[in-house]
Amino acid sequence: QVHLVEFGGGLVQAGGSLRLSCAASGNIVSINSMGWYRQTPGNERELVATVTAVTSDDMSNYSDSVKGRFTISRDNDKDKNTVYLQMNSLKPEDTAVYYCRYWDSAQNYWGQGTQVTVSS
Repeated sequence: QVHLVEFGGGLVQAGGSLRLSCAASGNIVSINSMGWYRQTPGNERELVATVTAVTSDDMSNYSDSVKGRFTISRDNDKDKNTVYLQMNSLKPEDTAVYYCRYWDSAQNYWGQGTQVTVSS
């Protein structure tokens, strides 16, 4: 089992920045993916950004709506399996509950979600 703990949500004005972090613990395997998704009421959860650890390289992927504004990164140290989402130039439409996800070939886990609210 993998346990995910998220930090960093909150209220920010449009144009501001927030940084989310998600720490994974438990049955972590060497080749895995982590990422951030978001959901607003009445809508499906959508991809924001993901990063896959492949040997010594990380491969990242972004939704078009956040490219150039958000940056995903991860700390793959043995005792830290943490993924970060640096969110800059935030817009009111970025308001959502943001969920961390961990998955590998055999497992798929979600965090509890953290609220991000961007005021205009």
